[in-house]
Amino acid sequence: MQGESLTVRNLEICATPLGGEEHSIVNNIGFTLAPGEVMALIGESGSGKTTIALAMLGYARRGCRIAGGSVRLGETEILELNAVQTRRLRGHRVAYIAQSAAAAFNPSRSLMDQVIEGALIHGVMDRHSAQQKAVQLFRELALPEPERIGMRYPHQVSGGQLQRIMAAMALITDPALVILDEPTTALDVTTQIDVLRAFKKVMRERGTTAIYVSHDLAVVAQMADQVLVLKGGQEQEQGRIAQILEQPAHEYTRSLLAAARPDAHLSPPETARGDELLRIDDLQVGYGQRDRNGHPDKVVLDHIQLRIDRGQALGVIGESGSGKSTLARTVAGLVAPSRGAVQFNRRELSPTLRGRTSEQFRRIQMVFQSADNALNPAHSVRRLLNRPLETYFSLDRNVRRCRVEELMDLVKLPHTLLDRKPGELSGGQKQRVNLARALAAEPDLILCDEVTSALDTVVGAAILELLVELRRELGVAYLFISHDISTVRSLCDDVMVLYQGECVESGRCEEVLTRPQHNYTRKLIGSVPELRQGWLETCQWSTQTEASAPLV
Repeated sequence: MQGESLTVRNLEICATPLGGEEHSIVNNIGFTLAPGEVMALIGESGSGKTTIALAMLGYARRGCRIAGGSVRLGETEILELNAVQTRRLRGHRVAYIAQSAAAAFNPSRSLMDQVIEGALIHGVMDRHSAQQKAVQLFRELALPEPERIGMRYPHQVSGGQLQRIMAAMALITDPALVILDEPTTALDVTTQIDVLRAFKKVMRERGTTAIYVSHDLAVVAQMADQVLVLKGGQEQEQGRIAQILEQPAHEYTRSLLAAARPDAHLSPPETARGDELLRIDDLQVGYGQRDRNGHPDKVVLDHIQLRIDRGQALGVIGESGSGKSTLARTVAGLVAPSRGAVQFNRRELSPTLRGRTSEQFRRIQMVFQSADNALNPAHSVRRLLNRPLETYFSLDRNVRRCRVEELMDLVKLPHTLLDRKPGELSGGQKQRVNLARALAAEPDLILCDEVTSALDTVVGAAILELLVELRRELGVAYLFISHDISTVRSLCDDVMVLYQGECVESGRCEEVLTRPQHNYTRKLIGSVPELRQGWLETCQWSTQTEASAPLV
C-alpha cells in the first residue's frame, strides 16, 4: 500500500488530571500531508507532539480524550471509527515506531515472530509470505545477515539494529501512514546515521506518508518535508523545512534554532586545577568466569586511567557498547572492577556498595539515562525529592518542604508538579526530577549518564546552563557521559574517547574535539548531524566505516 494523504482539522485534545478539572492540552491543530510526505512535529517537552501523533491512531492516553476535530487518512475519518474498525486500522494502515525499541519487544519471543505478528493478525499474508517479506525488509534496512537475524532474540542485537527491526515490524503490512516517535533519541551518533539512512531510504522507496516526532532539529532537517512547531499544545508556526530553517517567522522557532546551533552553546567555567577529587588507575572491568590470573571472560573496560579535580568536568564519549555507562557504574559501586582502583578524595573506594559509607553515597550521585527506570512510578515527585533529604540530612518537615521547592526551581519545574507521579509527567520533566533528586544530596561528584538525551533543545540547553551554574557556585564535579559532542564541548574541561572498552584519545576538550588525532574520534565528530538539508546524503561515516586505524 502506498502512502495516502493525511488531513487534520481543528484537532482538540483534553486532559483531566487526578482530582482536577478537564482542560485543553492540544488546541485547534491542523495540517495537510500529500502522499509520501513527512511532517515533523517539534517543540519542547510537554508541547503536545506525541499526544498529536497518537491521535493519528485514534488513540488518547489515559486521562486524555480527543474532544473534537478531524483526522482523515485518504477517505477514512479515523476519529469516527468504532472500536473494531480502529483495531483493524492500527498496525495495518497506520503503524507506530516507538522511542524505545527495547521496551517495545517481548524478550521471550524471537524477533521474526514479533515482526510478522501484525501481518498475521490482520490477515495480510500467510506466515511463509510474511517471513519472506520480513527478510526483504531486513535487507532494505541494511541489517546484517537478513536471512538469519530474525531467529535471534531482542537481547542478542544492538540498539541500532533493534530500532531498525522495529521499523520492519511497523512496515510489514505496507502501512499508508507511519508515526515515528523520537526513534533515534537513545542512539549514539554513528548508529543514528545508519538508522536515519535506512528509514529515509525505505520510506522514500515505498512512498510512505509519515509523522516524525523529534526534538532534534538537525535530524528533522534530514527527514522532513514540512514542520509544525508546537508550544503548549498550540501551533506556533508551520511550513516547508527550508523555510523554517532559513526564514523562521515566529520568535519561538528562532529560539529553538538558536539553541540547536553550535555557536549557541555555553562554555565551561574557568576553574583552578590541583584539588584531586576522583582518580582511576589501570581499571579493568569484565563479566563471566575469571582465569587463574583473574582476567574475566568478557572485558568491557581495560587500562582506564583518569583524574577529575574538584569542580572539574570530564566528558566521556563513544558509541554504544564502548563502556561509557559501565565506567560510571563502576565509580558508583554498582559494578566491581576486576583490576585497578578508584580513589575518591585520595582514599580508595570499596569496589562494591556494601563496603561504602553513607557519606560516600551522598557525595557521589548518579543520574541515569532513563528516568522511567530510575523513578519509582508509585511515588509522587514530592516524595522522590524528600527521600534523599530524609536519608542524608537532619531537617525538620518545614525545612524539607522549602528545600524541595528550591530543588524544583533549580531544575525549572513548577511546584504544581510536586504531587504528580512520574507517569503524569513528560519525558523531559521526568529527567529534570531525576536530576533534582541527585542534587538533593548536595554531592561533590555527579555521574551523568546521557542526562540530556531525552530533552528537547530548549530544555536541554537550560539543563546545561544549570549544570554550569552548579559547577561555578557549588564546585560540583561531573563525569559526563554523552553521545552529543556539542553538549560535551559546552560543559566539560577534558574529554575521554572510548572505543571497544579502551581509551583511544584524551585531553583538553577543545584540543581533542577541534584537532582529533585518532580516526575513531574523527568519525564521532563527523557523524554529528548538521542543521541543514542534505547533510545525511553527504556524510561519509557509518558504523561500517573503519574506526580502528592507528593514531596519525
